[in-house]
Amino acid sequence: MATDGEGEGMEIIVKGARVAVDAEGYLVDPGDWNESVALALAQSEGLVLEDDHWVVIRFMRGFFEERQVAPDVRFAIRHLADQGMGAKARARLFELFPYGYVKQACKVAGMRRPRGWSTG
Repeated sequence: MATDGEGEGMEIIVKGARVAVDAEGYLVDPGDWNESVALALAQSEGLVLEDDHWVVIRFMRGFFEERQVAPDVRFAIRHLADQGMGAKARARLFELFPYGYVKQACKVAGMRRPRGWSTG
């Protein structure tokens, strides 16, 4: 991944394609997301994506495609719980994304930065 430009007009280059990101590295257009973009965004966050990361990311993308809004963290936790993690789902989510759901999970899943949410 490479960045080009400064401020609001930033881009990342993923497999030769230019993808617009905001000043914080979130996609400007969630429609630009694909798994290669996710890998590049994860790398920028110091994450190596494992199976459980993809469970969360794919859930988030499906939720977004259906509702055109990023899922609140409680929905991601519920999804992990339903996937067999039970009461450990919340802790696991924050093990997967140690700097927070908004900072890392939303970014890697290609969401715009949710402005009104806490960083939880």
